Amino acid sequence: MSRVRRDWHWDTPRPRTWPEQGAVVPAPPTDLGWARVEPVRSIRYLIQRVLLLPFTEAMVHPKIEGREWVRELERPVIFAANHSSHADTSLILHSLTDTARDRTVVAAAADYWFKHPILGNIVSLFLNTFPFSRTGGAQAQLHSSSQLLKSGWNLVLFPEGSRSPDGRIQEFKPGVGHLAKETGTPVVPMHIRGAYQVMPRGQKLPLPGPVRVRIGKPMTVQAAEGSREFTARVEKAVRTLAAEKRQPDIQGTWVERWKASKPRELRYESEN
Repeated sequence: MSRVRRDWHWDTPRPRTWPEQGAVVPAPPTDLGWARVEPVRSIRYLIQRVLLLPFTEAMVHPKIEGREWVRELERPVIFAANHSSHADTSLILHSLTDTARDRTVVAAAADYWFKHPILGNIVSLFLNTFPFSRTGGAQAQLHSSSQLLKSGWNLVLFPEGSRSPDGRIQEFKPGVGHLAKETGTPVVPMHIRGAYQVMPRGQKLPLPGPVRVRIGKPMTVQAAEGSREFTARVEKAVRTLAAEKRQPDIQGTWVERWKASKPRELRYESEN
């Protein structure tokens, strides 16, 4: 057997009579917990503040509307946004405050970003991503996502599942509704306009261009509302944010935005 292995030309084409090689089944990715502990969190903070955020600002100078809704988050939330470009994640992170960004993880397609472990680790280091399956394993994915939410992490989720081929919003998948209903987590609708022109599907490098990120007020599942109905309501909110004019029903009235922008009062226990 050892002589056969030494004499066999491993780089030669396979004989035609042999069956085709089957695809190698990759090992299931981990949840990349190392990316959410120190000193990695501090390293990522420096990478984002020195590289990612300045580059995003220089390229597109994004206009952020509704940042007051994420300035003083009292509990973890799900950021649900439309998805038309690889630039969407950096634009969402740019629109958050330092405090919210530091406690935010990004659901990334396991079959795309984590097909190669080195790429997956680099993306996780820069963006704090974790693998999210788009094809099956829904219960396992919802479980890992709910565990992150219960641990105090915000979650960036793209309910469309993949980037839009033409920039228009696609139908939302019900996962965001299931996750919000199971964990009782509020959903913050977001709409990104202009990212498709900056970096459409198939383009390797971004181009300068105007971008607007609109953030709506948090939405919660009603008592008698099903997960699919809530998903449809979130999708409607994101589509409404895409309009040119301000949308008080989704973005909040000026009074609500003013109250949301006020710093929280810190309460201390009285000393005995």
